[in-house]
Amino acid sequence: MKTHNRPTRKLGNLEVSAQGLGCMGMTYHRSFIPNKKDMIALLRKAPYLGMNFYDTAEAYGPLTNEVLVGEAVQPFRKEIILATKFGFKDGVPKAGLDSRPERIRQVVETSLKNLRTDYIDLLYQHRVDPNVPMEDVAGTVKDLIQEGKVLHFGMSEASVESIKKAHAVQPVTAVQSEYSLMTREREKDVIQLCEELGIGFVAYSPISRGLITGYINERTKYNPDNDNRQDLPRYQADNIITNWKLIDTLKAFGDQRGLTVAQVAIAWLMAQKPFIVPIPGTTKLAHLQENLWASNYQFDNQELTELTTELNKIEIVGDRYTGLMKSQTGK
Repeated sequence: MKTHNRPTRKLGNLEVSAQGLGCMGMTYHRSFIPNKKDMIALLRKAPYLGMNFYDTAEAYGPLTNEVLVGEAVQPFRKEIILATKFGFKDGVPKAGLDSRPERIRQVVETSLKNLRTDYIDLLYQHRVDPNVPMEDVAGTVKDLIQEGKVLHFGMSEASVESIKKAHAVQPVTAVQSEYSLMTREREKDVIQLCEELGIGFVAYSPISRGLITGYINERTKYNPDNDNRQDLPRYQADNIITNWKLIDTLKAFGDQRGLTVAQVAIAWLMAQKPFIVPIPGTTKLAHLQENLWASNYQFDNQELTELTTELNKIEIVGDRYTGLMKSQTGK
């Protein structure tokens, strides 16, 4: 495959395109499910635009997202990096957590089949299961790596303590967590740990599920059968209006430099650390290109400092998660 020359970044010793593609919304949790043929076309176009890093999970659908991604990338599977995840009972987040060794192996076998491959480049524990010792989880993944079914181990929404425990058994290549200009808590702990241990950091929802772009506003309606945003505090009308100052700040910066709000938000994340790889999700080819172009923007020191100073003055209101989803993070 002849692809666009792309900037790359290192997740541990795994080199990937400077951005990845979050595939979840192509089948799950975004109110609508777009045409399958169009999504396959987008997934196949991505490498030509400079992207080789795809993020999916058994929980997305569940299972349907892996099937879509597997079909789309089969013609060039060996030339890309595939990431998927385990960690929920029957692949259903609402059913609870399950990272027992036998369940991990079951998920991997199913994912290999769904993704039409014989190895997974990066396998994440989707959420830490407090009922299963981390040593058993990391040890099982270590065995899978030795068997050649998995190449790298990752963790998602894990605490510093859990990451350290896992890393002692099987080196962690990447930690994934929500990170955007509306969700910056990980700057205080996990990102610092990643820097200390040489672990990559994968930022999911870098534009806060579309909220930072202005594409979502206080009048947006969600399909309750296929969207979790309507239940999240940050997406309630009053909070959207209160937080709009962030969008105005990014727009003012971008307007002077030919950048969209989303591009400024993504470029700012990437400027924080060289090992941070955002994985914005999209179902639109134009937005994929827009997001990827953000990788080309280089802040000078003064403008980055000035923009960050303005952003730090903005107090974001509304939690990112509540209830079960909140209880499953940061363990």
